[in-house]
Amino acid sequence: MPIDVARARAQHHLLTGALTDAGYRVEQLDSTGEMPDSVFVEDIAVVFDELAVVTRPGAVSRRAEVAAVADALAAYRPLAFIREPGTIDGGDVLVAGKQVFIGRSTRTNADAIAQMRRLLSPLGYVVCEVTIADCLHLKSAVTAIDQQTLLLNPAWIGAAAFRDFDIITVDDREPHAANALRLRDRVIMASAYPRSASRVAARGWQVVTVDASELAKAEGAVTCCSLIIEPQGATRDSPAASNQEASQADG
Repeated sequence: MPIDVARARAQHHLLTGALTDAGYRVEQLDSTGEMPDSVFVEDIAVVFDELAVVTRPGAVSRRAEVAAVADALAAYRPLAFIREPGTIDGGDVLVAGKQVFIGRSTRTNADAIAQMRRLLSPLGYVVCEVTIADCLHLKSAVTAIDQQTLLLNPAWIGAAAFRDFDIITVDDREPHAANALRLRDRVIMASAYPRSASRVAARGWQVVTVDASELAKAEGAVTCCSLIIEPQGATRDSPAASNQEASQADG
C-alpha cells in the first residue's frame, strides 16, 4: 500500500512528542528529497556508552545520510566507522547490556559483523551473530525491554540465541509488535498491537503507544526513527529520564 506522506509526518510528530514527554531533548536533522528513507535514522549508527559506530548501510541509496548523522553524533561520542566491503544497518543491531546481537540479513554482511566485533570486544562487549529470514531487520523480530528482558516474535526468529534472557513473546496475531522502543522509565510501542503491549505492561513497565501505521508500510516501527543517546555511564533501567538526555530524529 502507498504511504500517506502527510499522515506519516503527523505520526512522526507524535513519536517526537512521546520522546519529549519522557524527558528527552530531540534534535531534528536536515534531509533532502534524495534521502527518502532518512526518517529511519536508527539504521545509520549504533550508540554505545563508549562510542558511536557509524554504519555503512546495505542500501546504496541510504549512504548519503551518513555524513549528517556522523556530524551530529560527534558532539556526543567518539566515532568509529564501518568500512567497505562491510555493510550493516542499525536495525540489525540489538544491544542488551554487554551483549550485542547482530542479524545477518540482506542489509548486514559478515564483514561488517567482524568489524563490529573488533571495535567492541576490547570494550567488554560480546558480539553474537544471529540469522534472520522472514523480516528485513533483526529488530523487526526482537527488541530489548531492559538489559535482561526481550520482546520477541518466535515466528521470525528462534529464541535459542537468547536463552540467557527473560523472553516476552508477542501475541501471534500481532507479528510486528516485537519492535518496541526502550527508554529510561517507559517503553514506546505501536498502538496497533494492544495485546502485546498488555503483556509488556503486565511485567511492570509503563507502556506508551503511538500510531505508526504509515511507517509500518515500509516495515518501519518505533525504534527506527530515533537514535537514543543517554549520558555516558547512565542506565536506561533507572527510574526516570532527565532533560540532559538527547534523542536524534530525522524527519
